[in-house]
Amino acid sequence: MANTYKFKGVALATTSETALLTALATETIIIKSIRVTNNTANTPTVSLDVGAFTILKTQSLTANTSVELLTVPLVIEKSIALKATASATDSIHFGISYLNIT
Repeated sequence: MANTYKFKGVALATTSETALLTALATETIIIKSIRVTNNTANTPTVSLDVGAFTILKTQSLTANTSVELLTVPLVIEKSIALKATASATDSIHFGISYLNIT
């Protein structure tokens, strides 16, 4: 088993549900931090799902600010995706820090 700490940045500019991070069939991911930044003067909302389950529903994003979405680690099991949906096509950036276990 190998453990590797990683970071992934994702820019989201769509209202369609978008996979931010997907665990491969041979790995488990433990997410330590999901930092989201709203780069506009608007106030969109964002929701997060893991597989078929909603883990964050309509979090408001204040204009031109960043917020940490997690207070505890989040485990993503084999072949499951972390997905985000935004309420507008604004420029929203996600910074995800995680441990990849293979």
